[in-house]
Order: sequence, then structure tokens, then C-alpha cells
Amino acid sequence: MKEFILLGLSENQGVQKIYFVVFLIFYILTVSGNLLIVLTVKSSQHLNCPMYFFLCHLSFVDVCYSSVTAPQMISGFMVENNTISFAGCIGQLFGLHFFGCTETFILTAMAYDRYVAICRPLHYPVLMSHCLCGRMVGVSWAGGFLHSTLQTLPTAFLPFCGPNKVPHYFCDVRPLLRLACADTRAEGLAAVANSGVISLSCFLILVTSYVVILVSLRGQTLVGWHKVLSTCGSHITVVILFLGPSTFVYIRPSGDLSEDRSVALFYTLIPPMLNPLIYTLRNREVKGAMRKLCRRRVGSKNGKG
Repeated sequence: MKEFILLGLSENQGVQKIYFVVFLIFYILTVSGNLLIVLTVKSSQHLNCPMYFFLCHLSFVDVCYSSVTAPQMISGFMVENNTISFAGCIGQLFGLHFFGCTETFILTAMAYDRYVAICRPLHYPVLMSHCLCGRMVGVSWAGGFLHSTLQTLPTAFLPFCGPNKVPHYFCDVRPLLRLACADTRAEGLAAVANSGVISLSCFLILVTSYVVILVSLRGQTLVGWHKVLSTCGSHITVVILFLGPSTFVYIRPSGDLSEDRSVALFYTLIPPMLNPLIYTLRNREVKGAMRKLCRRRVGSKNGKG
């Protein structure tokens, strides 16, 4: 098998043109918004706490994660057959799980950061040192690489002798297993045990951490509740948008691929686009730093002019 054909979201030419415009705008907003957050955090001296350190890495991962699937899908709307080489398909599979799993682990690290900040504020500087934060991000990247390797290698060595039409808009384990000329039940169960367990366990850890946070707020004033919820609300929203749909897809050993294809939009394209809005609209410090960055950029341009 030299190449695969990605079937995409629709076979209607008119609908595909609409999808092209819509998802191109989505992708531009995703890349520009997340890069703006990375640039803002890196250039601001006030955003040097662990929360923004994790946010910077999350935004960078979102750029990479969306770039694995979106360009191929968007270009496919303008051609009759959206083909991808075998090596490109396996590379897309690796990148999807690498950046997706890394994002899951970073979200988990961010939940721990919020737990320490709210439940153990006096010990926060010691527990969330720069060294520990760096290690947590490093483990997140290493864990994503290991997970992706375990997902990709068994699939890459399967025999593919036809057909070559992938019923999805990107290469993923389950659609490729159905095209293999071999018994893939073991690989399918391994994929569920890998991706499904990681998604579900991290989701449960995140939910548990916020339940503990809410329980610890008993007896707090309304001002204290509002402060905590405004801090954690952004992260809870991102977790639900990202881990909810991905857990639904990967925890099942088998399912309707057309259904998976629709749900996949809600964890591959929508969360990376909404993350910059969620974290900036609810965060005065980030909005203030962005305004200062824009003023510096405009001032430097006017100075040169």
C-alpha cells in the first residue's frame, strides 16, 4: 500500500467548499491565538508563575496538535481525492497521539497546580518550584512520546493490501485497523487499553481534583467562591471540551466510524481554537499583558517609521 484516501467529512462539493472556508478560518484563529499566548507569556515578566508556564506549553502543543490534522483536511476539501502517503499517514497517526497525549498530561499538571494553589497556599512556592514544573512538563512530553510510539508501531507493521479508503478525515488507529489484511483484535484491544485508559484515568483525576477543591471551599465567602471559580473555570471548560469527546471515542473497543468522525472535531479542532479565548477572556492578567505587548509592538513600529 503506497497511499491512502481520506474520505473527509462530506462528499458534497458545495458543502466541501463551505467547510474549506470555515475550517480555514478555524485553523488561522487557532494558530494565531495560541502563538499570541506563547509570545505574551514569554515576553511578560508578570506572567512567570507556574500556571502561565503550563499555559504557554499548552498553547504550543495546541498549535502542533491542530497542525497535524487541519492542513491535510482543509486541502482535501478542494480536491476530488484527498490522498496521503503511507509514511504521511503513519506520521499523522504518531503526531496526533503524541501531541494529544502530551496535552492531556499538561492539563493534569495544571489541575495539580490549581489544587496546590487553593488547598495548600502557604506551601505553594515550595511545592510548585520551577524545577518541579519543568520536570512535570518534561514527563508530559516523554509520556506523550511513549504513548504515541506504542500506538503507532503495531499499526505501522500491519499488512495493508486494500482497500485504501480511510473512513475518516485523518489517520487514526481504529480506521486503519479495519483496512488491515490481518486479524487486528489484539491491536484494537491494545489501542483501547492505551488511549482509552489514559483519557479516562486523567479525566477522573481532573474531576476528583476539582471536587476536592470545591469541598475545601466550605465556609468560604461569596468573594472567595467567585475568586476560585474564576481561576478554575477556564481549566474545567477546557478539560470538558477536550477529554470528554476523546474519552468517548477511545474507550470503546468498537463503534461507528462516522460517529467517531463527527465527535473527533470536538477534540482535534474545537478545543485548540477555543483555548486562547477561554484563557484570555476570563483572565485579567493575560489580557493586560497582551495589551502591553500590542502597545510595545505598535510603539516600536511608529518609532521606526
